[in-house]
Amino acid sequence: MPKLTIDDLKRIKQEKSQIFALRMGEIPFEKTRHVLLCSGTGCHATGSLSVMDSLQQEINQQGLSENVIIVETGCNGFCALGPIMVVQPDGIFYQKVKPEDAKELVESHFKGNKPVERLMYSEPLAKKKVIPKLSDIPFFSNQLTRVLRNKGLINPESIDEYIARDGYFAAAKALQEMTSETIIEEVLASGIRGRGGAGFPTGLKWRFAFQSKNDVKYVLCNADEGDPGAFMDRSILEADPHSVIEGMVIAAKAINAHEGFIYCRTEYPLAIRRLQLAIDTAKEYGFVGENIFDTGFDLNIEICQGAGAFVCGEETALMASVEGKRGMPRPRPPFPAHQGLWKKPSILNNVETLASIPQIILNGSKWYSSVGTGSSKGTKVFALSGDVNNIGLVEVPMGASLRDIIFKIGGGIPNKRKFKAVQLGGPSGGCVPEQYLDTSVDFEEIVKVGAIMGSGGVIIMDDQTCMVDMARFFMDFIQEESCGKCTPCREGTRRLLEILEKICEGNGEPEDLATLEELSYVIKDSALCGLGQTAPNPVLSTLRYFRHEYEAHINEKHCPAKRCPALLKFEVDPERCKMCGVCFKACPTNAIIWKKKEVAVIDKEKCVKCLTCFSKCKFDAID
Repeated sequence: MPKLTIDDLKRIKQEKSQIFALRMGEIPFEKTRHVLLCSGTGCHATGSLSVMDSLQQEINQQGLSENVIIVETGCNGFCALGPIMVVQPDGIFYQKVKPEDAKELVESHFKGNKPVERLMYSEPLAKKKVIPKLSDIPFFSNQLTRVLRNKGLINPESIDEYIARDGYFAAAKALQEMTSETIIEEVLASGIRGRGGAGFPTGLKWRFAFQSKNDVKYVLCNADEGDPGAFMDRSILEADPHSVIEGMVIAAKAINAHEGFIYCRTEYPLAIRRLQLAIDTAKEYGFVGENIFDTGFDLNIEICQGAGAFVCGEETALMASVEGKRGMPRPRPPFPAHQGLWKKPSILNNVETLASIPQIILNGSKWYSSVGTGSSKGTKVFALSGDVNNIGLVEVPMGASLRDIIFKIGGGIPNKRKFKAVQLGGPSGGCVPEQYLDTSVDFEEIVKVGAIMGSGGVIIMDDQTCMVDMARFFMDFIQEESCGKCTPCREGTRRLLEILEKICEGNGEPEDLATLEELSYVIKDSALCGLGQTAPNPVLSTLRYFRHEYEAHINEKHCPAKRCPALLKFEVDPERCKMCGVCFKACPTNAIIWKKKEVAVIDKEKCVKCLTCFSKCKFDAID
């Protein structure tokens, strides 16, 4: 097909303007409804494809195929409630929809105009108050979506729908109206800093690469995302892949690169499939490939699949992997902007950073920098997971407080438990306790309380979490993922893990705390790359705020959170036991003896200390 021009973009946007006015609830209902069904990995896992098939079959049988259109969108963001669907222009939000709900939805809502209340959202902290409208649900209403502006709204496999939402207008502007220098100046003026974790000014990185003299340069996207509990990049790629491609086109123009690579972990098959489809359709339309927008500028983009090595999130290790070598970091300088991929000037930005670029170019740096704090501009995408009611993907302005993110958007702690800590910055981040919940989320303030921004993983922990065991968990992950190139990381993290395991097993000694601290600072000061340098953060932050738990493990041989099996008695407290039998029913080894109206008893010979009874008991009766 012939390459599209800016006039073609305007035509497509105009043709679909009515459709998106309907999907955004900007026009009243007349004859047509759009059912925006989440089709991200999370909703796929809970059965959204079966829901879609059942809905379509019922719609056809009821003769509504021309009036009710199902749209497969990417990740909606509210991952805890999948499968999710939003009915527009009604604005009705449905959660945990099952295939057997299709008949009632079609007959009651789509045909009878009476929404199904039992499938609507209910606020967990407001006595199950039903909230039918998407726009009224606190999880959505307290966000500011820029990077995620298309989530749950467009079909990610349709390039025309992306164009209708101003897609590729920024690329056309950058290539036709701007020079490399003016693009870089606009990005610098916006104040955007890398969202992959380091927070280095994006425009400055681009300027260094632009100033490097070489006929061959490369632009790379880091979609490796190895942090436990992180799913920001995956969700963006599944919901809006063209935003990343458009960002790469603009970045390539800025530094005069003609080859691009997207490094994505192979465990993301849906993201990779949609990304490849987006690249192919962008080529057909002339937005990628040769002579883009008739400007003489060429850019080819390829996907390079990673095998899941955490260290390949570090830029030099990632580039080594793209070259076909073992993913191991190298000393810097020289920095990638001067000698990167195949020793050519290269820039590497993560998914969220690149997805922000088109809006900066289209709307201007002042628009972008109008949100955020003095040194941290724009918004930030976070993945909420752990002990929080509303697990999902959120976007907030830089400067929002941890308290607002966890309680206003996240909905607080489930099962009436108390908040204990939040882990920010992935496995090499830090644990922040309750007294710092009002800390602003920006690059500088987070560091002051012992954590890092990282790529956006937020793991919330309740009062049943053992902070010593949590440090052990993260150190186990880091030690396993260490590439082994430098001694401080390879041997130091192993020794930290050994000491933490020793403490959790009840064999800790008082001098272990001093050893943990001393070794942690040595590793921070001498490790080769960012992974090793930040590896001790979970240990140092938990020692800083939860030292009393370490001391209880060592001095009293007691785990205050009742999570370390070696330090637990596994007995039922007769005063707290409500004789409900929940522990009896849950025990996988039949180690609990119980009869109605009698206190449960644990048979220690059968007990394997799996903690199932402890986690199921609502009355803290298991010691």
